[in-house]
Amino acid sequence: MFLTISTTGTPERPATDLGFLLHKHPEKSQAFSTSYGTAHVLYPEADAERCTAALLLEVDAVALVRRGKGKGRGGAPDAALAQYVNDRPYAASSLLAVALSAVFSSAMRGVCNARPERAAQPLPLRVEVPALPARGGPDLVGKLFEPLGWAVTVEPVALDAQFPEWGDSRYVRLVLESQTLTLAQALRHLYVLLPVLDDAKHYWVASDEVDKLLRAGEGWLPDHPEQKLITSRYLSRRWSLTRAAMERLELVRLAEADDSEVEEIDNAVEAETEDEQKPTPLAVQRRDAILAALQASGASRVLDLGCGQGQLVQALLKDVRFTEIVGVDVSMRALTIASRRLKLDRMGERQASRVKLFQGSLAYTDKRLKGYDAAVLSEVVEHLDLPRLPALEYAVFGAARPRTVLVTTPNVEYNVRWETLPAGHVRHGDHRFEWTREEFRTWARAVAERHGYGVEFVPVGPDDPEVGPPTQMAVFELSTADGKTDETDKTEKEATAA
Repeated sequence: MFLTISTTGTPERPATDLGFLLHKHPEKSQAFSTSYGTAHVLYPEADAERCTAALLLEVDAVALVRRGKGKGRGGAPDAALAQYVNDRPYAASSLLAVALSAVFSSAMRGVCNARPERAAQPLPLRVEVPALPARGGPDLVGKLFEPLGWAVTVEPVALDAQFPEWGDSRYVRLVLESQTLTLAQALRHLYVLLPVLDDAKHYWVASDEVDKLLRAGEGWLPDHPEQKLITSRYLSRRWSLTRAAMERLELVRLAEADDSEVEEIDNAVEAETEDEQKPTPLAVQRRDAILAALQASGASRVLDLGCGQGQLVQALLKDVRFTEIVGVDVSMRALTIASRRLKLDRMGERQASRVKLFQGSLAYTDKRLKGYDAAVLSEVVEHLDLPRLPALEYAVFGAARPRTVLVTTPNVEYNVRWETLPAGHVRHGDHRFEWTREEFRTWARAVAERHGYGVEFVPVGPDDPEVGPPTQMAVFELSTADGKTDETDKTEKEATAA
C-alpha cells in the first residue's frame, strides 16, 4: 500500500521544507509500528527544486484477521482463505488513512514550529496513489476531489493487461495536483476520501467516528456537493451515525451562513440532564395559555418554532385535537433532549405519526414550514439580535403564513417584581433584549399590518396593576382578502343574520 506526496521549490523556499512540514527528515528512512503492520516513510528524491515523501504500509494479514475477529472486509468466518488473500496489503483503504493520521498527525493539524509560515501557506502539491479502490468509478473520484481544488487524473486499472476484453477493474491510479491547498488540507482530504472511495473500513465504526469526520472535514465538508455520500460511506452506512453527522454539519453550515460560532447558535440548553427539570409555575401558565389559544383557533396542525426541549410538543401530544405537531429548533442538543423526553424511539406508530422534530433556523425561509394552521414562538424572539428580527418576521409571517401565530415574550416591566433579579439585568443570559408592553405591541402591530394579520394581546401570569404580567402574548390571525380577520368576519355574519 503506497502513496507519495511531492512538492517543488526555489532556492529561497526549498522543496525540502516538506520534511519540516511532515516532521520527517528527508535524509532518513523511518519505520512506525501500527496495529496492522509497519508504516515506512522515505524520500525517493529531496533537493531544493523537488521533494517527494513516500508512505509505504506493510500490512500484516494475520494481525488484521486477529484484530478483526471475523468482522469487516476479509474477516468473514465462512471465508477462511479470503481473510488472508485479499487486496488489503496493496490497495489504498482505511488502513492507509489511519497510517496517514498516525504518522503525519502534526502535519494534518497544520502544526510546524520550525516553519509555521510554510504550514499556513498553499504549496504546489502532487499526490499519487498507484492502486486505489474506486467504488463508483473514475467519475466519482472526480466528483469527490475536484470541488476541493484538485486537478484530478484517474487511470482505470485493467483486470488483466493481456486480456483487454475483460475490461477494467474497480481500481484506479490516482494523481492529484494543486497550487492552492496547504499540506494539512491535502492530508485531511485523503484521510476522509480514501476510505470513502473504498466504501469499507477495516475496523468497527463507533460514535467517535463522527467526531473524527467532523474534525478532518472542517472547512470543506459542510459545503461539499457530495456531503451526504461522503458522510454515509465514511461511517460505513450506519444510519444513526450518518444522521448525527449530517445534523452537526448542518449546524456548522448555519453558523457559517450567520458568520457566527457554532456554540453561539447551539445554545438553547446549557447541558443535557438525566432528570427532567420541573417547570416553574410561570412556565406551566404560559403553556396553558398557548394551549387555550390554539384550541380557540381551531388549529389541528401546529408548528412549535424554537421548541427547545419539547415541553410544549409534549403537552400538544396529549390533546387529540392536534393531529400534526412539528417541533423546530436550531440546536441539535435541544432536539436530542426533546426526542428523549417524548420517547420517540418507543412511541406507538399512530402517536409517532403525529409528531416530527427537525433542525432549522428561523432566520431563513423554509418550505417545510408552509401549510400549517398555527405556529408558536414561545420565548423565542428575545434570543435574537434586533437586526435579525425582520428575517424571522418574513420567514414566519411572509413565507410560512400559518393562519394563527402565537408569540410570547417576557415583559421587562415585571422584572422589578423578581427579588432575586438584579436591577437592569435580563432574565436569561442569552436574552438580547426584553420589551416593555408598549414596545412589544408596537412591534406586533407593525408586523400584523405588513403581512395582513390582525393581532390581540393576552396577559400570561398574574397581571400586576402597575407593571403588567410577567409574560405577554400576541395572538395573530391571518386576515381575509378584504382586510378583516376571520374572527371579525364570523362576528359580522352573525350580527347580519340576527
